[in-house]
Amino acid sequence: MDLGEIIEASKNLGEWAHIATVSSSGTPYVTPVHPCWEGETLWIMVGEDSVKAKNIKISPLVSCHWQVSPETDFDSLIIWGQAAIFTDLETKERLWDGVFDYDLNAFAPGGPSDSPGTGFISIAPSKAVILKGMGMGGRFEWKSSKN
Repeated sequence: MDLGEIIEASKNLGEWAHIATVSSSGTPYVTPVHPCWEGETLWIMVGEDSVKAKNIKISPLVSCHWQVSPETDFDSLIIWGQAAIFTDLETKERLWDGVFDYDLNAFAPGGPSDSPGTGFISIAPSKAVILKGMGMGGRFEWKSSKN
């Protein structure tokens, strides 16, 4: 299994996932997100002051889970990786058009140059698991060779 298969599986499972982060007290937080891929990097639009962003600054290890549903034959995907927060104009301009499959202006109408408080989470995947039929149809793992 390679990362391309993981990316394809995420797209087939739908546009919504949940990201898990951990606070400085060790409290886990899970939040729904709409991630999109740019090459081998998973990106998520985020508010700079959100709990997710604050937690990632403390602990950059995250996981994302595309949940099971009858529409996807109860398949799911979990990705673990290293996250970082980007708020610089160059990253915003690069990601604003063409990476996301929805209009970012709906959430930050000022666009990349006038969207204070808006940033992006990048996730460099290190491991992934695809569970077919909630695991009863098979478990398929991928691990990055970069680790």
